[in-house]
Amino acid sequence: MNVNIENTEAPFYISKVRELICGSHLKVYVFTFGCQQNEADSEKIRGLAKAMGYTVTDTADNADLIILNTCAIREHAEVKALSMLGRLKSLKQNKPDMLMGLAGCMAGEEHNVRRLKSDFKYVDFTLEPNSLDKLPFLIYSALKDGQRNFIFGQDTGDITEGLPHVRQSSHRAWVSIMYGCNNFCSYCIVPYVRGRERSRSKDDILAECRDLINNGCREITLLGQNVNSYNAECDFADLVSAISEIDGDFQIRFMTSHPKDVSDKLIDVIAKKPKIAPHYHLPLQSGSDRILAAMNRTYDKQGFLNVVRKLREAKPDISLSTDIIVGFPGETEEDFNDTLDVLSLVRFDTVYSFIYSPRKGTPAAEMDNQVDKELKSERMSRLLELQDKISLEASLAYENRVIKILIDSAEDKDGECILKGRADNNKLVIAKGREEMVGTYRNVKIDKALAFNLYGTIID
Repeated sequence: MNVNIENTEAPFYISKVRELICGSHLKVYVFTFGCQQNEADSEKIRGLAKAMGYTVTDTADNADLIILNTCAIREHAEVKALSMLGRLKSLKQNKPDMLMGLAGCMAGEEHNVRRLKSDFKYVDFTLEPNSLDKLPFLIYSALKDGQRNFIFGQDTGDITEGLPHVRQSSHRAWVSIMYGCNNFCSYCIVPYVRGRERSRSKDDILAECRDLINNGCREITLLGQNVNSYNAECDFADLVSAISEIDGDFQIRFMTSHPKDVSDKLIDVIAKKPKIAPHYHLPLQSGSDRILAAMNRTYDKQGFLNVVRKLREAKPDISLSTDIIVGFPGETEEDFNDTLDVLSLVRFDTVYSFIYSPRKGTPAAEMDNQVDKELKSERMSRLLELQDKISLEASLAYENRVIKILIDSAEDKDGECILKGRADNNKLVIAKGREEMVGTYRNVKIDKALAFNLYGTIID
Protein backbone atom coordinates (compact mmCIF):
# COMPACT_ATOMS: atom_id res chain seq x y z
CA MET A 1 0.00 0.00 0.00
CA ASN A 2 1.24 3.48 -0.87
CA VAL A 3 0.57 6.46 1.34
CA ASN A 4 0.50 9.81 -0.45
CA ILE A 5 2.23 12.39 1.72
CA GLU A 6 1.40 15.18 -0.70
CA ASN A 7 -1.61 15.08 -2.97
CA THR A 8 -0.89 16.49 -6.41
CA GLU A 9 -4.37 16.40 -7.93
CA ALA A 10 -6.41 18.12 -5.23
CA PRO A 11 -4.24 21.29 -4.98
CA PHE A 12 -4.37 21.76 -8.77
CA TYR A 13 -8.17 21.60 -8.95
CA ILE A 14 -8.56 23.62 -5.74
CA SER A 15 -6.76 26.48 -7.45
CA LYS A 16 -8.80 26.03 -10.65
CA VAL A 17 -12.08 26.23 -8.70
CA ARG A 18 -10.88 29.30 -6.83
CA GLU A 19 -10.27 30.99 -10.17
CA LEU A 20 -13.77 30.09 -11.38
CA ILE A 21 -15.67 31.33 -8.32
CA CYS A 22 -13.42 34.23 -7.33
CA GLY A 23 -15.51 36.99 -5.74
CA SER A 24 -18.77 35.03 -5.97
CA HIS A 25 -19.18 34.51 -2.19
CA LEU A 26 -20.52 30.98 -2.62
CA LYS A 27 -21.60 28.84 0.35
CA VAL A 28 -21.33 25.12 1.06
CA TYR A 29 -23.66 23.01 3.22
CA VAL A 30 -22.59 19.51 4.31
CA PHE A 31 -25.02 17.19 6.10
CA THR A 32 -23.72 14.03 7.73
CA PHE A 33 -25.47 10.70 8.29
CA GLY A 34 -24.03 7.80 10.23
CA CYS A 35 -20.88 7.13 12.17
CA GLN A 36 -18.03 9.15 13.61
CA GLN A 37 -15.87 8.26 10.61
CA ASN A 38 -18.42 10.05 8.44
CA GLU A 39 -18.26 13.04 10.79
CA ALA A 40 -14.49 13.10 10.35
CA ASP A 41 -14.85 12.80 6.56
CA SER A 42 -17.33 15.69 6.54
CA GLU A 43 -14.76 17.87 8.29
CA LYS A 44 -12.42 17.17 5.36
CA ILE A 45 -15.18 17.87 2.83
CA ARG A 46 -15.81 21.24 4.46
CA GLY A 47 -12.08 21.89 4.56
CA LEU A 48 -11.69 21.17 0.84
CA ALA A 49 -14.71 23.34 0.01
CA LYS A 50 -13.31 26.21 2.08
CA ALA A 51 -9.92 25.84 0.35
CA MET A 52 -11.77 26.17 -2.97
CA GLY A 53 -13.29 29.47 -1.85
CA TYR A 54 -16.63 28.40 -0.39
CA THR A 55 -17.93 29.67 2.95
CA VAL A 56 -19.40 27.04 5.25
CA THR A 57 -23.08 27.53 6.10
CA ASP A 58 -25.31 25.62 8.52
CA THR A 59 -28.42 25.71 6.35
CA ALA A 60 -29.20 24.31 2.92
CA ASP A 61 -31.51 27.19 2.01
CA ASN A 62 -28.74 29.66 1.17
CA ALA A 63 -26.16 27.14 -0.08
CA ASP A 64 -24.58 27.04 -3.53
CA LEU A 65 -23.06 23.62 -2.96
CA ILE A 66 -24.83 20.86 -0.99
CA ILE A 67 -23.16 17.57 -0.15
CA LEU A 68 -24.89 14.75 1.73
CA ASN A 69 -22.35 12.45 3.39
CA THR A 70 -24.31 9.21 3.62
CA CYS A 71 -24.39 5.95 5.57
CA ALA A 72 -25.31 2.50 4.24
CA ILE A 73 -24.95 0.39 7.37
CA ARG A 74 -28.74 0.08 7.76
CA GLU A 75 -31.69 0.49 5.42
CA HIS A 76 -33.15 3.28 7.56
CA ALA A 77 -30.04 5.40 7.02
CA GLU A 78 -30.33 5.07 3.23
CA VAL A 79 -34.05 5.87 3.29
CA LYS A 80 -33.37 9.03 5.32
CA ALA A 81 -30.67 10.17 2.90
CA LEU A 82 -32.85 9.63 -0.18
CA SER A 83 -35.78 11.34 1.55
CA MET A 84 -33.65 14.38 2.30
CA LEU A 85 -32.32 14.38 -1.25
CA GLY A 86 -35.92 14.46 -2.50
CA ARG A 87 -36.77 17.42 -0.27
CA LEU A 88 -33.78 19.32 -1.63
CA LYS A 89 -34.98 19.02 -5.22
CA SER A 90 -37.02 22.21 -4.98
CA LEU A 91 -33.92 24.18 -3.92
CA LYS A 92 -32.14 23.06 -7.08
CA GLN A 93 -35.16 23.97 -9.21
CA ASN A 94 -35.23 27.48 -7.74
CA LYS A 95 -31.45 27.84 -8.01
CA PRO A 96 -30.27 25.97 -11.15
CA ASP A 97 -26.61 26.94 -10.64
CA MET A 98 -26.52 25.13 -7.30
CA LEU A 99 -24.37 22.00 -7.21
CA MET A 100 -25.54 18.93 -5.33
CA GLY A 101 -23.52 15.83 -4.54
CA LEU A 102 -23.70 12.64 -2.51
CA ALA A 103 -20.69 11.23 -0.67
CA GLY A 104 -20.15 8.46 1.86
CA CYS A 105 -20.98 4.77 1.90
CA MET A 106 -24.05 4.98 -0.37
CA ALA A 107 -21.74 6.34 -3.06
CA GLY A 108 -19.66 3.19 -2.62
CA GLU A 109 -22.55 0.95 -3.69
CA GLU A 110 -22.89 0.51 -7.46
CA HIS A 111 -26.68 0.05 -7.43
CA ASN A 112 -27.09 3.34 -5.55
CA VAL A 113 -24.76 5.20 -7.93
CA ARG A 114 -26.74 3.93 -10.94
CA ARG A 115 -30.03 4.93 -9.33
CA LEU A 116 -28.79 8.41 -8.48
CA LYS A 117 -27.52 8.93 -12.00
CA SER A 118 -30.75 7.84 -13.67
CA ASP A 119 -33.48 8.88 -11.22
CA PHE A 120 -32.05 11.98 -9.53
CA LYS A 121 -31.19 14.19 -12.48
CA TYR A 122 -30.52 17.17 -10.20
CA VAL A 123 -27.62 15.37 -8.47
CA ASP A 124 -24.35 16.48 -10.05
CA PHE A 125 -21.87 13.97 -8.65
CA THR A 126 -21.15 11.11 -6.24
CA LEU A 127 -17.96 10.70 -4.24
CA GLU A 128 -16.73 7.35 -2.93
CA PRO A 129 -15.74 7.25 0.77
CA ASN A 130 -12.02 6.78 0.12
CA SER A 131 -11.77 9.36 -2.67
CA LEU A 132 -12.33 12.65 -0.86
CA ASP A 133 -9.32 14.14 -2.64
CA LYS A 134 -11.32 13.91 -5.91
CA LEU A 135 -13.88 16.47 -4.68
CA PRO A 136 -12.11 19.52 -6.22
CA PHE A 137 -12.03 17.77 -9.61
CA LEU A 138 -15.76 16.99 -9.40
CA ILE A 139 -16.61 20.58 -8.47
CA TYR A 140 -14.41 21.95 -11.24
CA SER A 141 -16.01 19.67 -13.86
CA ALA A 142 -19.50 20.66 -12.77
CA LEU A 143 -18.75 24.39 -12.70
CA LYS A 144 -16.71 24.53 -15.90
CA ASP A 145 -18.63 22.21 -18.20
CA GLY A 146 -21.85 21.37 -16.37
CA GLN A 147 -20.56 17.79 -16.31
CA ARG A 148 -22.22 15.21 -14.06
CA ASN A 149 -19.77 12.67 -12.64
CA PHE A 150 -20.75 9.38 -11.06
CA ILE A 151 -17.40 7.75 -10.41
CA PHE A 152 -17.43 4.21 -9.05
CA GLY A 153 -14.77 1.58 -8.57
CA GLN A 154 -11.77 3.91 -8.80
CA ASP A 155 -10.77 3.69 -5.15
CA THR A 156 -7.02 2.91 -5.19
CA GLY A 157 -6.73 2.15 -1.49
CA ASP A 158 -4.20 4.95 -1.07
CA ILE A 159 -4.31 7.28 1.92
CA THR A 160 -4.06 10.95 1.08
CA GLU A 161 -2.44 12.99 3.82
CA GLY A 162 -2.64 16.73 4.24
CA LEU A 163 -6.27 17.35 3.31
CA PRO A 164 -7.61 20.47 5.06
CA HIS A 165 -10.22 20.26 7.82
CA VAL A 166 -12.98 22.48 9.09
CA ARG A 167 -13.45 20.92 12.52
CA GLN A 168 -16.78 21.17 14.28
CA SER A 169 -15.17 21.70 17.68
CA SER A 170 -12.02 23.41 18.90
CA HIS A 171 -11.78 21.25 22.03
CA ARG A 172 -12.75 17.79 20.71
CA ALA A 173 -11.34 16.22 17.56
CA TRP A 174 -11.72 13.07 15.47
CA VAL A 175 -8.44 11.61 14.22
CA SER A 176 -8.76 8.78 11.71
CA ILE A 177 -5.87 6.35 12.15
CA MET A 178 -6.99 3.66 9.71
CA TYR A 179 -9.60 2.98 7.06
CA GLY A 180 -11.49 -0.04 5.83
CA CYS A 181 -12.16 -3.42 7.42
CA ASN A 182 -11.01 -7.02 6.89
CA ASN A 183 -13.53 -8.73 9.16
CA PHE A 184 -16.41 -9.34 6.72
CA CYS A 185 -19.09 -9.76 9.35
CA SER A 186 -21.93 -11.36 7.41
CA TYR A 187 -24.36 -8.47 8.05
CA CYS A 188 -22.00 -5.58 7.32
CA ILE A 189 -21.51 -3.60 4.11
CA VAL A 190 -18.43 -1.67 5.31
CA PRO A 191 -15.67 -3.85 3.74
CA TYR A 192 -17.42 -3.57 0.39
CA VAL A 193 -17.81 0.22 0.41
CA ARG A 194 -14.72 1.29 2.38
CA GLY A 195 -12.31 -1.39 1.25
CA ARG A 196 -9.65 -3.36 3.09
CA GLU A 197 -7.80 -2.19 6.18
CA ARG A 198 -4.97 0.27 5.69
CA SER A 199 -3.30 2.25 8.44
CA ARG A 200 -1.87 5.74 8.47
CA SER A 201 1.75 6.15 9.47
CA LYS A 202 2.50 6.62 13.16
CA ASP A 203 4.44 9.84 12.48
CA ASP A 204 1.54 11.44 10.58
CA ILE A 205 -0.89 10.55 13.35
CA LEU A 206 1.40 11.90 16.08
CA ALA A 207 1.97 15.09 14.12
CA GLU A 208 -1.79 15.65 13.75
CA CYS A 209 -2.36 14.98 17.46
CA ARG A 210 0.44 17.35 18.54
CA ASP A 211 -0.96 20.09 16.33
CA LEU A 212 -4.45 19.64 17.80
CA ILE A 213 -3.20 19.69 21.39
CA ASN A 214 -1.00 22.73 20.76
CA ASN A 215 -4.11 24.51 19.46
CA GLY A 216 -6.16 23.82 22.58
CA CYS A 217 -7.81 20.47 21.85
CA ARG A 218 -8.80 18.69 25.07
CA GLU A 219 -10.04 15.36 23.72
CA ILE A 220 -8.89 13.25 20.79
CA THR A 221 -10.94 10.31 19.56
CA LEU A 222 -9.02 7.87 17.39
CA LEU A 223 -11.19 6.41 14.65
CA GLY A 224 -11.20 3.30 12.53
CA GLN A 225 -13.75 0.80 11.34
CA ASN A 226 -11.73 -1.63 13.44
CA VAL A 227 -9.50 0.78 15.32
CA ASN A 228 -7.60 -1.69 17.48
CA SER A 229 -6.37 -3.65 14.45
CA TYR A 230 -4.18 -0.65 13.55
CA ASN A 231 -0.84 -1.93 12.28
CA ALA A 232 1.68 0.36 10.62
CA GLU A 233 5.12 0.91 12.19
CA CYS A 234 3.65 -0.29 15.48
CA ASP A 235 0.51 -1.88 16.87
CA PHE A 236 -2.46 -0.04 18.35
CA ALA A 237 -1.27 -0.36 21.96
CA ASP A 238 2.05 1.28 21.09
CA LEU A 239 0.32 4.04 19.12
CA VAL A 240 -2.06 4.94 21.96
CA SER A 241 0.84 4.86 24.41
CA ALA A 242 2.88 7.22 22.21
CA ILE A 243 -0.01 9.68 21.88
CA SER A 244 -0.49 9.66 25.65
CA GLU A 245 3.13 10.82 26.06
CA ILE A 246 2.46 14.10 24.21
CA ASP A 247 2.63 17.06 26.58
CA GLY A 248 -0.70 18.68 27.39
CA ASP A 249 -3.93 18.40 29.32
CA PHE A 250 -6.06 16.12 27.16
CA GLN A 251 -7.82 12.77 27.00
CA ILE A 252 -7.75 9.96 24.45
CA ARG A 253 -10.75 7.94 23.33
CA PHE A 254 -11.05 5.45 20.49
CA MET A 255 -13.68 3.55 18.53
CA THR A 256 -14.76 1.16 17.24
CA SER A 257 -12.95 -1.92 18.60
CA HIS A 258 -13.36 -5.56 17.72
CA PRO A 259 -13.25 -7.97 20.69
CA LYS A 260 -10.81 -10.26 18.87
CA ASP A 261 -8.18 -7.49 18.82
CA VAL A 262 -8.32 -6.51 22.51
CA SER A 263 -4.83 -7.68 23.47
CA ASP A 264 -3.45 -8.01 26.97
CA LYS A 265 -0.87 -5.42 25.93
CA LEU A 266 -3.60 -2.92 25.07
CA ILE A 267 -5.42 -3.57 28.35
CA ASP A 268 -2.16 -2.93 30.22
CA VAL A 269 -1.70 0.40 28.40
CA ILE A 270 -5.28 1.44 29.22
CA ALA A 271 -4.68 0.64 32.89
CA LYS A 272 -1.39 2.53 33.15
CA LYS A 273 -1.94 5.64 31.03
CA PRO A 274 -4.14 8.21 32.83
CA LYS A 275 -4.77 10.21 29.65
CA ILE A 276 -6.79 7.32 28.22
CA ALA A 277 -10.44 7.84 29.20
CA PRO A 278 -11.86 5.03 31.37
CA HIS A 279 -14.45 4.07 28.79
CA TYR A 280 -14.35 1.21 26.30
CA HIS A 281 -16.85 0.59 23.49
CA LEU A 282 -16.85 -3.17 22.92
CA PRO A 283 -19.43 -4.37 20.36
CA LEU A 284 -21.06 -7.67 21.35
CA GLN A 285 -23.76 -7.88 18.60
CA SER A 286 -25.20 -11.12 20.07
CA GLY A 287 -24.80 -13.29 23.14
CA SER A 288 -25.51 -16.50 21.25
CA ASP A 289 -22.54 -18.57 20.09
CA ARG A 290 -24.61 -19.90 17.19
CA ILE A 291 -25.57 -16.42 16.00
CA LEU A 292 -22.05 -15.06 16.54
CA ALA A 293 -20.75 -17.83 14.26
CA ALA A 294 -23.38 -16.98 11.63
CA MET A 295 -22.34 -13.33 11.92
CA ASN A 296 -18.67 -14.33 11.38
CA ARG A 297 -17.67 -12.47 14.54
CA THR A 298 -14.80 -14.95 15.31
CA TYR A 299 -15.36 -15.00 19.09
CA ASP A 300 -17.88 -16.68 21.36
CA LYS A 301 -19.81 -15.60 24.44
CA GLN A 302 -17.19 -16.82 26.88
CA GLY A 303 -14.39 -15.19 24.92
CA PHE A 304 -16.22 -11.88 25.08
CA LEU A 305 -16.82 -12.23 28.82
CA ASN A 306 -13.12 -12.99 29.31
CA VAL A 307 -12.22 -9.68 27.63
CA VAL A 308 -14.67 -7.85 29.90
CA ARG A 309 -13.18 -9.55 32.97
CA LYS A 310 -9.64 -8.55 32.00
CA LEU A 311 -10.66 -4.93 31.35
CA ARG A 312 -12.38 -4.63 34.72
CA GLU A 313 -9.57 -6.33 36.60
CA ALA A 314 -7.05 -3.93 35.06
CA LYS A 315 -9.26 -0.82 35.29
CA PRO A 316 -12.01 -1.30 37.93
CA ASP A 317 -13.68 2.04 37.19
CA ILE A 318 -13.92 1.45 33.45
CA SER A 319 -17.26 2.18 31.78
CA LEU A 320 -18.38 -0.21 29.07
CA SER A 321 -20.75 0.31 26.15
CA THR A 322 -21.70 -2.05 23.36
CA ASP A 323 -23.66 -2.66 20.15
CA ILE A 324 -26.44 -5.25 19.85
CA ILE A 325 -28.23 -6.49 16.74
CA VAL A 326 -31.73 -7.82 17.41
CA GLY A 327 -33.38 -10.27 15.03
CA PHE A 328 -30.43 -11.52 13.02
CA PRO A 329 -31.56 -14.25 10.55
CA GLY A 330 -32.34 -17.47 12.37
CA GLU A 331 -32.32 -15.90 15.84
CA THR A 332 -34.45 -18.04 18.16
CA GLU A 333 -35.90 -17.17 21.54
CA GLU A 334 -33.01 -19.07 23.12
CA ASP A 335 -30.48 -17.06 21.11
CA PHE A 336 -32.11 -13.81 22.15
CA ASN A 337 -32.17 -14.86 25.80
CA ASP A 338 -28.42 -15.52 25.55
CA THR A 339 -28.02 -11.86 24.57
CA LEU A 340 -30.13 -10.71 27.53
CA ASP A 341 -27.99 -12.94 29.74
CA VAL A 342 -24.79 -11.16 28.65
CA LEU A 343 -26.42 -7.78 29.31
CA SER A 344 -27.32 -8.93 32.83
CA LEU A 345 -23.84 -10.34 33.47
CA VAL A 346 -21.77 -7.45 32.06
CA ARG A 347 -24.11 -4.59 32.99
CA PHE A 348 -23.03 -2.18 30.29
CA ASP A 349 -23.46 1.50 31.03
CA THR A 350 -24.85 2.06 27.55
CA VAL A 351 -26.14 -0.21 24.79
CA TYR A 352 -26.63 0.90 21.18
CA SER A 353 -29.20 -1.56 19.87
CA PHE A 354 -30.40 -2.02 16.31
CA ILE A 355 -33.01 -4.17 14.62
CA TYR A 356 -31.34 -6.25 11.93
CA SER A 357 -31.63 -4.70 8.48
CA PRO A 358 -30.65 -6.72 5.36
CA ARG A 359 -27.92 -5.05 3.32
CA LYS A 360 -27.78 -5.88 -0.37
CA GLY A 361 -24.48 -7.56 -1.19
CA THR A 362 -23.89 -9.09 2.24
CA PRO A 363 -24.19 -12.84 3.00
CA ALA A 364 -26.77 -12.30 5.76
CA ALA A 365 -29.20 -10.69 3.32
CA GLU A 366 -29.43 -14.03 1.47
CA MET A 367 -29.83 -16.20 4.58
CA ASP A 368 -32.95 -18.22 5.22
CA ASN A 369 -35.07 -17.79 8.34
CA GLN A 370 -35.32 -14.00 8.29
CA VAL A 371 -37.00 -13.00 11.55
CA ASP A 372 -40.51 -11.55 11.42
CA LYS A 373 -40.61 -7.76 11.75
CA GLU A 374 -43.10 -7.79 14.62
CA LEU A 375 -41.05 -10.33 16.54
CA LYS A 376 -37.90 -8.23 16.07
CA SER A 377 -39.72 -5.18 17.44
CA GLU A 378 -41.06 -7.15 20.43
CA ARG A 379 -37.58 -8.42 21.27
CA MET A 380 -36.13 -4.94 20.93
CA SER A 381 -38.69 -3.64 23.45
CA ARG A 382 -37.67 -6.31 25.95
CA LEU A 383 -34.00 -5.58 25.47
CA LEU A 384 -34.51 -1.84 25.97
CA GLU A 385 -36.58 -2.44 29.10
CA LEU A 386 -33.79 -4.50 30.65
CA GLN A 387 -31.03 -2.14 29.62
CA ASP A 388 -32.88 0.96 30.86
CA LYS A 389 -32.92 -0.58 34.34
CA ILE A 390 -29.22 -1.46 34.17
CA SER A 391 -28.24 1.98 32.86
CA LEU A 392 -30.25 3.70 35.59
CA GLU A 393 -28.57 1.62 38.29
CA ALA A 394 -25.17 2.46 36.83
CA SER A 395 -26.03 6.17 36.76
CA LEU A 396 -27.37 6.22 40.33
CA ALA A 397 -23.91 5.22 41.56
CA TYR A 398 -22.74 8.71 40.56
CA GLU A 399 -25.21 10.66 42.70
CA ASN A 400 -23.46 12.87 45.28
CA ARG A 401 -20.09 12.21 43.64
CA VAL A 402 -17.84 14.87 42.12
CA ILE A 403 -16.67 14.06 38.59
CA LYS A 404 -14.66 15.96 36.00
CA ILE A 405 -16.35 16.77 32.70
CA LEU A 406 -15.37 18.48 29.48
CA ILE A 407 -17.97 21.15 28.65
CA ASP A 408 -19.20 20.80 25.07
CA SER A 409 -21.97 23.33 24.62
CA ALA A 410 -23.98 26.14 26.18
CA GLU A 411 -27.65 26.92 25.62
CA ASP A 412 -29.80 29.74 26.93
CA LYS A 413 -32.94 28.31 28.51
CA ASP A 414 -35.37 30.63 30.25
CA GLY A 415 -32.60 33.09 30.96
CA GLU A 416 -30.21 30.48 32.36
CA CYS A 417 -27.06 29.12 30.73
CA ILE A 418 -27.36 25.33 30.50
CA LEU A 419 -24.10 23.50 29.88
CA LYS A 420 -23.69 19.99 28.49
CA GLY A 421 -20.57 17.88 28.58
CA ARG A 422 -19.16 14.39 28.83
CA ALA A 423 -17.62 12.77 31.88
CA ASP A 424 -14.57 10.51 31.64
CA ASN A 425 -16.96 7.54 31.50
CA ASN A 426 -18.77 9.13 28.52
CA LYS A 427 -21.93 9.93 30.52
CA LEU A 428 -23.76 13.08 29.42
CA VAL A 429 -23.73 15.66 32.23
CA ILE A 430 -25.98 18.75 32.35
CA ALA A 431 -25.36 21.70 34.68
CA LYS A 432 -25.88 25.46 34.92
CA GLY A 433 -22.88 27.65 34.28
CA ARG A 434 -21.39 30.29 31.99
CA GLU A 435 -20.87 30.22 28.24
CA GLU A 436 -17.13 30.85 28.56
CA MET A 437 -16.80 27.46 30.28
CA VAL A 438 -17.31 25.67 26.94
CA GLY A 439 -14.13 23.80 26.01
CA THR A 440 -12.84 23.58 29.59
CA TYR A 441 -12.72 20.85 32.21
CA ARG A 442 -14.95 21.44 35.25
CA ASN A 443 -15.70 19.53 38.43
CA VAL A 444 -19.40 18.79 38.83
CA LYS A 445 -21.22 17.42 41.85
CA ILE A 446 -23.93 15.06 40.59
CA ASP A 447 -27.29 15.91 42.16
CA LYS A 448 -29.59 13.70 40.09
CA ALA A 449 -29.10 10.67 37.89
CA LEU A 450 -31.29 9.35 35.10
CA ALA A 451 -30.57 6.34 32.93
CA PHE A 452 -28.63 8.26 30.31
CA ASN A 453 -28.09 11.75 31.76
CA LEU A 454 -26.54 13.11 34.93
CA TYR A 455 -27.55 16.50 36.35
CA GLY A 456 -25.21 18.40 38.62
CA THR A 457 -23.73 21.61 40.00
CA ILE A 458 -20.38 23.04 38.94
CA ILE A 459 -18.31 23.47 42.09
CA ASP A 460 -15.12 25.14 40.87
